[in-house]
Amino acid sequence: MRLRWTPVPADWADGVRAVVPFTRWVPWFAAALGAFSVVLLVLGLTPPGVFGVISAAVIAVIPFAAIRHAFRGNPVAGRTVTADVDEHSVRMMTADGSAYSDVVLTDLTGWVETERSFLLRTGPSGFHPVPGRAFDTTEDIDAFRDLLTRTLGPAGVPPSAP
Repeated sequence: MRLRWTPVPADWADGVRAVVPFTRWVPWFAAALGAFSVVLLVLGLTPPGVFGVISAAVIAVIPFAAIRHAFRGNPVAGRTVTADVDEHSVRMMTADGSAYSDVVLTDLTGWVETERSFLLRTGPSGFHPVPGRAFDTTEDIDAFRDLLTRTLGPAGVPPSAP
């Protein structure tokens, strides 16, 4: 099976939520801190309320900024990727040949399927995102899912989006 896609920051965001679970709670924490800070402002406690609102905004933005930074620092960011999938591996290469990765399926530590992608886990914090848009048909998606299930077992629990 041949896949083709252009990576976007959202692909990395899925992966980060899967491998760093606490990042799923950051928006909720920022919202709670922001709500508490607004209550402080309403009660007339302006300095701590303003500090809380600013802190909540910074906390909410940090994960997105970190993901964008990691994405831009990746050699395949924004470059079209092709992948050849067979029963044993996924061979990924940028269209211009500047980056190549041969992922042996039995070397993976697991996989997760999210609403937008398949995340091939390579260790405690490593992953290769394969977005759904890389597949030509839903039959290809089903075949890829079946291959991963046969080789690695059932998918891990997908992270819930905040």
